[in-house]
Amino acid sequence: MGLSVENSVTQSHSRTHKSFLISNYILLGAASSCIFLTLSLRLFPSLCGFFLILLHVITIIAAVSGCSVVTSGSNKCYAAHMVAMVLTSIFQGSVSVLILTRTSDFLGYLKSYVREEDGAIILKLAGGLCVAVFCLEWLVLGLAFVLRYYAFVEGHGVGNGQSNQRNGKVSDEDLKNWPWPFQV
Repeated sequence: MGLSVENSVTQSHSRTHKSFLISNYILLGAASSCIFLTLSLRLFPSLCGFFLILLHVITIIAAVSGCSVVTSGSNKCYAAHMVAMVLTSIFQGSVSVLILTRTSDFLGYLKSYVREEDGAIILKLAGGLCVAVFCLEWLVLGLAFVLRYYAFVEGHGVGNGQSNQRNGKVSDEDLKNWPWPFQV
């Protein structure tokens, strides 16, 4: 009976990890598509376009780093990844609202060479992708939290290199590092 519980936990962990990776791949594709849509409006982007491209580049970097940090990274790297993902998702949501509600003004800030009607369509496509990126980033954040929780519960001791967290026992080597009054 214990074997089936361990097997179902392992299968659940495996499915969660696969979902996390697939979500990251889709996130990478959507963010890179937003970059290409922004570049299609003007080959050399304006300052506003540069910041929009920079936002998508940071999203890509956070998604790539998240694939390894979530399951095997230190606590500091995991915290930095989570903060980066939350901030980029907030900015993605803000940019998508700005693009979809004030398309002509945003197109003017980009200083596009494309006709206004065509530029508005391209920009609305980019805004729709920004909404998709926003939703995917929150999905990735949730899956990253679940994967980190699985790693902690399984006793891998994520981030501090110790594997005795699950059974609650303290080894003799751990006691040697304690101050004198606590060494019994």
